[in-house]
Amino acid sequence: MLTDHPGTIVVAAITLVMLLAWLISSASGDTVAQAVGVRRFSRHRPPREHFRPEGAQKPEAPKRVAAIIVNPTKFDNIEAVREQVTQGCLAAGWDKPLWIETTAQDPGTGQARQAVKDGATLICPLGGDGTVRAVAAALVGTETPLGLLPRGTGNLLARNLHLPVDSLDHALKVALTGQNKRVDVGRLTVDHSGEHEHPEEYIFLIMAGVGFDAAIMADAPERLKKTVGPLAYTISGAKNLRGPQFKVRIKFDDEPELTRRTRTVVIGNCGRLTGGLVLMPRAQVDDGWLDAVILSPVGVVGWVAVAGRIISQKKKGHERVDHHRMRSVTIRCDRPEAVQVDGDLIGQARALSATVDPLALVVRVG
Repeated sequence: MLTDHPGTIVVAAITLVMLLAWLISSASGDTVAQAVGVRRFSRHRPPREHFRPEGAQKPEAPKRVAAIIVNPTKFDNIEAVREQVTQGCLAAGWDKPLWIETTAQDPGTGQARQAVKDGATLICPLGGDGTVRAVAAALVGTETPLGLLPRGTGNLLARNLHLPVDSLDHALKVALTGQNKRVDVGRLTVDHSGEHEHPEEYIFLIMAGVGFDAAIMADAPERLKKTVGPLAYTISGAKNLRGPQFKVRIKFDDEPELTRRTRTVVIGNCGRLTGGLVLMPRAQVDDGWLDAVILSPVGVVGWVAVAGRIISQKKKGHERVDHHRMRSVTIRCDRPEAVQVDGDLIGQARALSATVDPLALVVRVG
């Protein structure tokens, strides 16, 4: 019997313990096995670098690529500008940029869409506010950032974002190395006939206007802007001071419709103009609101009063300068009036409406 052979029981017990220790060590390491004196003979896998050929380097991550959507009419020596931008990208550790020129048929929207498909991680319009707006139209609602390289007359979006406007090198550095900021986008519907026949839709990042504001843009041709810069708008404004008023019916959000006789209505996503003037003091590019100002001067003397009001940045208490904040607005004119969007004249219309698309665009800032 087993009770007559205690040695047999001890041997069996030791054998069982050693077998369990070996099984446990095979599954979860050597700790238990080593505790009972069992050695594990498995080999550890060498590190991945052991298999790399001698002298071989780890593969580098692909460099980021910026697409430069350029308006060629803004430059006399475009090849020199291209070289300047290319060197700036390489110096910042980016790959050689995609260089894409706008055309009369496509001022930047189609080029921007294609650049994103081609792998660009940053889209930089190089031109004026019109080029910026066209390029931004392809990026609204996406995560691809817009990097501003101002080269226009006003460069108002860059000014409202406090970005460099006088140095291409500085602007490029911000675009390549800056932070992302979300900004609002205005959406404008223009009904040229006033009968809801074939309305056109636009985005705007700065301001859209009807009346005197748009007439200024119409009388400031590219040749004049290229010669005298922002002074072209002053010259054009002086030519249009004596124009007639027109009648508008305006509805802000759910408020009752109001009627005015006016010279211009401006809808703004931001409020700063050139020369440090602020047309809409409360307007912020990322506040989720649109602002509007109705200017109703009578004669040259009336314009002097309006100018004083704008310079003082007062928002209330003047019958000729009427400020409003809203998320939507509808305007109907008693006759066709010129309409501009971010400085681009888009023809005449009798009705237009605007809404805000909050934080719909990513822009690179300092």
